[in-house]
Amino acid sequence: MAGGKETPRQKMIGMMYLVLTAMLALNVSKDILRAFVAIEENIQKANLVQVDRGNGFIGDVRSELSTSKGDENKAKREKLETVLKSMDAIDKETESIIKFIDEIKLEILKVAGEQVSTVKNQDPLTIIWEEGKGVKPMRLNLDAVNSQDKYDEPMLVLGINESLTNPTGKGAELWKRFNDYRAKIVELTGTYKFGENSFVVKTTPINDFKDNKDLQSKVEKMIDGNKQANLKEDRQALIDLYSMLTKNERVDVKDVKGLHWVGATFDHSPLVAGIASLSSMQQDILSARALALNTWKSRVTTGEYSFNKIAPLAYGQPIANTGDSVYLQVMMAAYDSDNQPNVVVTEGAGDAKITYPGNGQGIVGFKVAGGSEQIIKGTVAIKNKSGVEKKEPWEYKVTIMKPSGAISLPELNVLYRGYPNKVSAVASGFDQTTLTGNGATVSKSGEFWIASPGSGRTATLTVSGKNSVTGKSQSLLTQEFRVANLPDPVLYWGASKAGDKGNRRETKLFAKYPPEIPLNATFRITGWQVSIPGAPGVPPKGSGTVLDVAASNLISQVKPGMQVSFICTVVGPDNVQRKIAGAYQM
Repeated sequence: MAGGKETPRQKMIGMMYLVLTAMLALNVSKDILRAFVAIEENIQKANLVQVDRGNGFIGDVRSELSTSKGDENKAKREKLETVLKSMDAIDKETESIIKFIDEIKLEILKVAGEQVSTVKNQDPLTIIWEEGKGVKPMRLNLDAVNSQDKYDEPMLVLGINESLTNPTGKGAELWKRFNDYRAKIVELTGTYKFGENSFVVKTTPINDFKDNKDLQSKVEKMIDGNKQANLKEDRQALIDLYSMLTKNERVDVKDVKGLHWVGATFDHSPLVAGIASLSSMQQDILSARALALNTWKSRVTTGEYSFNKIAPLAYGQPIANTGDSVYLQVMMAAYDSDNQPNVVVTEGAGDAKITYPGNGQGIVGFKVAGGSEQIIKGTVAIKNKSGVEKKEPWEYKVTIMKPSGAISLPELNVLYRGYPNKVSAVASGFDQTTLTGNGATVSKSGEFWIASPGSGRTATLTVSGKNSVTGKSQSLLTQEFRVANLPDPVLYWGASKAGDKGNRRETKLFAKYPPEIPLNATFRITGWQVSIPGAPGVPPKGSGTVLDVAASNLISQVKPGMQVSFICTVVGPDNVQRKIAGAYQM
């Protein structure tokens, strides 16, 4: 091995060592492959959400067209039909590129020797669960793929097996069609004619930029150069559309200069990761489609309605204590911001005061009297475009409360084990409030009560009121709550949540709840492991929240478009040890 003569046995050992090293280098961790499968599943679900979101905008316009009848709505119908025609054109372009990307996925699977002729929804052994339809991508089950770690096949299909700088075949076509779609959808969104007003948008390719700030500047300059566009109303939507479909064509990875985006994204990418990258492209396309359709919808849903049917509406707080002030919002169901209603109280509140905030509402304020309920009646009137006043009666009932108890959980309607659940309890009509629990211990902490449930599935809390003068106590309300374990936290790499784009310079990991879980729980990371596709050797491991030098060095080798994955052990306030994972796009 050092250049001297070697025996046949030494040569054989050396050759075996080289083969073993190569096999280790090519081996992809099963955990990483499972992470890619999970990422692809999440992307597919997100794609369905975007499809439904866009379809909803089309449905709104179709519904509006179906209700716009009569000669007085002729101009409006023509405008709605123009909008639907443009929406159909956007969907035609979207369907074409979504189907093309699905065809690439199928070809990769076929070349890898996978069975893709069977379609069976929700079958764990079948790869294709649903075929694509319209703009909806096909539904795949990558758990059923046998060759999840193969990377030669995606490179071959995408034409980068011989050159990462100049893709051929499907890879070159994918890049061209993606950029053609960007130009087409922006132009379809910004080019239209309503009556005498005509607007035109043309785009020029932008595929080279330093960072997002540079991209934003270049796109703004290009869009602003369209002097025939409706920049007053459409500018930001056009900028956002173009930007969200723009990728840097050439990137530098280590000592390789001018690497093509296709080459950088799919170079030695495991099959499941390659398909996830293609699904991510579909997500960009479907998100852009939804934005374009929403932009078209907005052109017929702002300030253009003629009221052929109107209905009165009064709403506000339905329950009040004796002597409380109550405010009702009274309005027409459809209104014109330049044509405020005239609200009159005729019965039930002689002291009512009416104010008009200018948003099509009249605010009725009054004090609640005694008894069990109070009924307020009146009229609301508004003028049509001909100046004729339309008057309708309205009525509202307020239930007047007697002393009662109320319990609320500011965070969630559930009690979590091992967590200080904040409970707000009020005994109306008493100057002192007490809270007791069955299946949970209760203690006072500032303005809240802290409830700590036991091992049962449910717990009950009882609020009681006490009159400090008479010393009399009264149980007012007992309420049952579900008891559950704390949900698992989400892994953050620096400021990036699992599934987001990562920053290779970040060195800290955090486990916490995202904004949609409003629990103030602290989790500490006791151990971590980091992996990247194709990395040789054992993945770096460590403890605490800071990545060590070995992990940072490994991450620095990640190419753009690849994934960095972490598996962490975390402990929460309930002292339960959890395993959580997160994958980040580079």
